Amino acid sequence: MPLVEHFRDLRKRVVRAAIAIFLASGIGWFFYTKIINALAAPVCDLKAAQKSGSSHCGTLYINGVLGPLNLQIKVSLLTGVIISAPIWIYQLWAFVAPGLHKKEKRRSIYFIIIATPFFALGATLGYWILPLAVKVLLGFTPGSLTNLVRFDDYLDFVLRVILLFGGAFELPVFLVALNLAGVITGKGILKPWRFAVFGIAVFTAAFTPTGDPVSMSLLAVPLIAFYFAAGGIALLVDRKRGKRNIQIADDEASSVEAASSIDEPDSDEPLA
Repeated sequence: MPLVEHFRDLRKRVVRAAIAIFLASGIGWFFYTKIINALAAPVCDLKAAQKSGSSHCGTLYINGVLGPLNLQIKVSLLTGVIISAPIWIYQLWAFVAPGLHKKEKRRSIYFIIIATPFFALGATLGYWILPLAVKVLLGFTPGSLTNLVRFDDYLDFVLRVILLFGGAFELPVFLVALNLAGVITGKGILKPWRFAVFGIAVFTAAFTPTGDPVSMSLLAVPLIAFYFAAGGIALLVDRKRGKRNIQIADDEASSVEAASSIDEPDSDEPLA
């Protein structure tokens, strides 16, 4: 495919992903109250504060005239990104698919079936550690001061944690998908395992919002386990692929041997 066609295909994939996120954001807009209560839970019980008629909830606050509207838009978009994950993940994979064979393209559906639960698992783990992350970060506030947190800033923090964990859990899926596509072998995945483990550790240390050992371990340990699992699956795929190639070669050799040979002239007859 020419370079211009690659850009056109990329634009098409981005537009489709954006439309899917926009449509899924409508669900976030409709269920805004329930979602905002769940997101605020690590910091305060927003539902209880609303029932009691309290004017504030913990250390969270909204600033500005447009603050409430901006918050609802952000919450809706966050919901849209998570709900539409199967669609934009597929668009990401479909951008690579034109370079694959027909049989490999048919496997794209399996990629989506596997990638979506992994993203959901990572996003769930990210939400699960939110209370711990918030507690650790707010724990650095001096005792004589009160830390007031803008809900916009808090939502950005939540979004980064959830998407970071969800995206990181796609690592084994992409490794296995690239192996099925013939781009990388199982040995190619596992050979630099020391650098891979070190890279995962650096990645979690750099991008985990809290930086505390517990949060880093909760992300690094599953990633390392998934990395080795992906390498093991790739080795099994390579072994099966090798046996299949050997079988095909043997069948071709047998067909050549079974072919009728050229008739040779009789030795008693004079050559023309």
